[in-house]
Amino acid sequence: MPKMKKGSAAAKAWGRKMKALRNKPKSKKSSTKKGGRRKTARRAYTGLKRKANKVKRRSSSVKGLKSITGSSTLKKVALGVGGAAIATAVISMIMPNSAIGRYAGPIGGYAMGGIEGVLGAMVLPMVTGRVGGNSNVAPALESL
Repeated sequence: MPKMKKGSAAAKAWGRKMKALRNKPKSKKSSTKKGGRRKTARRAYTGLKRKANKVKRRSSSVKGLKSITGSSTLKKVALGVGGAAIATAVISMIMPNSAIGRYAGPIGGYAMGGIEGVLGAMVLPMVTGRVGGNSNVAPALESL
């Protein structure tokens, strides 16, 4: 700072000049002047950048449907019901009036779907029996 009296017109002018320099917008440094060398570093492989793929959002109803159909428990129940039906059909063909036929359904359900399969094989006939309205059908839990 040059020697000048505090509060003088010259000091005030100098202060305004410094303030203007401080508040001046910063200009972007140019990378290369014509005939000169580069002032800023070049980044390697700038052309190879890949843009991230946008994630497609699914509606909540589709997610709910996927979780029901993709559920491992539901698959086991379905396998158990199918296994029980197949086992019952096979035993009734081989031994039509056998006492083992009562246990064939739950055993087939367990073989195909585990515990969930047994429960599905026993609950589904009870539910379908109620819907059909046939009261002469023996309950499926009797087999245990």
